[in-house]
Amino acid sequence: MPTAFVTGGSGFIGGRLIERLRTDGWDVRALARSDAAAQRVRSLGAEPAPGDLDDVAALRAGAEGADVVIHCAAKADDWGDPAEFRRINVGGTENVLRAAREAGARRVVHVGTEAALMAGQPLHGVNEDTPLRPDSAALYPATKARAEQAVRAANGDGLETVVIRPRFVWGRGDTTLLPVLVDLVKRGRFRWIGGGTHVTDTAHVDNTVEGLVLGATKAPAGGVYFITDGEPVVFKDFVGAMIETQGVKAPDKSIGLGPAKTAASATEGAWRLLRRPGRPPLTRFAVWASGMECTIDISRARHDLGYAPVKDRETGLAELRQDAKAA
Repeated sequence: MPTAFVTGGSGFIGGRLIERLRTDGWDVRALARSDAAAQRVRSLGAEPAPGDLDDVAALRAGAEGADVVIHCAAKADDWGDPAEFRRINVGGTENVLRAAREAGARRVVHVGTEAALMAGQPLHGVNEDTPLRPDSAALYPATKARAEQAVRAANGDGLETVVIRPRFVWGRGDTTLLPVLVDLVKRGRFRWIGGGTHVTDTAHVDNTVEGLVLGATKAPAGGVYFITDGEPVVFKDFVGAMIETQGVKAPDKSIGLGPAKTAASATEGAWRLLRRPGRPPLTRFAVWASGMECTIDISRARHDLGYAPVKDRETGLAELRQDAKAA
């Protein structure tokens, strides 16, 4: 029976991954930095491994005897302390790689992101050869790009590394993106950027997990793969439908892409200069991620891994409606 060590196991992707691995017959240990996280991963069928991404010894203990380390933990936000982004996304990834190597794990699968390619430009049909942007002005893209560079550089000398990059992860169990969108609608602060008529790719959490399992079991060492729901969709159509599953309707209000970019840059600068608490009303990464095309070519995952989506959008939306009615 194979063994996996998962970071970020109490989160959205990591939690669903634990459930899938346990269903497939894996033994799973999961990093837990709090009692609540330990209870969460235990409830999913994993053995908690106390510690955090700063503690190489704890990471090494968690990875001891594991065939695969799957690194889901990250600071996935559009705003925050630059040092915190670097500590978690870059330093934490470097610590996971070091611990996996020292523990003798065969493989590290890293949860990457299309955001690592973002520096203010739309992404038209990009693939895995599109350059990373560690120079991005936004903290999440820049630090995730640097993290992926570290993962790819670590491949070899007895350690195999694989990067799986989902785009716009959604589905039941999401405690961040969808609740934030619904809250913005209810508070009258929701706006479509550029009208929301651009196209985008998405990745249901079950499709994301399918990609991670293939990354653990089938991907060649050093591989990098995008994972999506298969076909792009108009951003407004999909996000509007997702919000409506929660019994609310997004308003038909919009802000132009150009003004949104200008406002985001100005407010970010003011927040940094004046050291204002909280987050700006608009950030550059939020504008890039929700206001511009992001379409992705997943032919490499289809060819190399035999990847195909296991959950279609209509089924995923029906699950969200079902959960909202049951709440």
